Amino acid sequence: MATKIYDVSFANLVDGTEIRLTPLKLIYLRDFMEAFELVKEAGDDTEAVDRLAECARIAMQQYYPDIKTIEDLEDNVDMPTVYKIIDAAAGIKVKDQENDIKEQATESGSSWDDLDLAEIEAEIFLLGIWKDYEELERSMSMPEIIVTLGSKRDLDYQEKKFLAAIQGVDLDKNGGGGSQNKWEEMKARVFSGGQTGDPNDILSFQGTKAEQNGFGIGVGMSYEKIG
Repeated sequence: MATKIYDVSFANLVDGTEIRLTPLKLIYLRDFMEAFELVKEAGDDTEAVDRLAECARIAMQQYYPDIKTIEDLEDNVDMPTVYKIIDAAAGIKVKDQENDIKEQATESGSSWDDLDLAEIEAEIFLLGIWKDYEELERSMSMPEIIVTLGSKRDLDYQEKKFLAAIQGVDLDKNGGGGSQNKWEEMKARVFSGGQTGDPNDILSFQGTKAEQNGFGIGVGMSYEKIG
């Protein structure tokens, strides 16, 4: 059965140029999330929209590098497209409504604070594919990190299972887990709102926890103004 790590979408610039939108690589996502924190601190919604535009400008470093400044962005991208870029870049959904951008950002809870990215990157870096951490961050997005880390942990377990079997020990039978148990644990995390014993476990950033923190595949901010 075919699967995909993340969704790919497309948007059009004012002149009709089509750009391909995928989750941001970590090197851009860091700056994006720092800029998004400033949206929450905006004095009013006009300032919040300006700061949201800065988030989109950062994302354009990956999507369309010819757009380098806010002026370039304003000349080439309308606000609905900005919202689409924000969603594709980090899974943060901003509804196209007036006078509530800051409130949406504040309600989202999207932040780096609950994620030990350095520890996660260190584990991935041990694969030996990248010459340094900058190359890793230019190569990987959060969805790719999630899938790669899950596969790495599963391979590590299979190796331990093989070595244990040589010694006559069945890790699965003795509560060691395995692929099936890992899948069941992942489903349990989703149905329990993403709660696990380890707050830094990247696989726990699903469901409610992913929505609260803005991390996950296609998970982000959602807010509806009533009344």
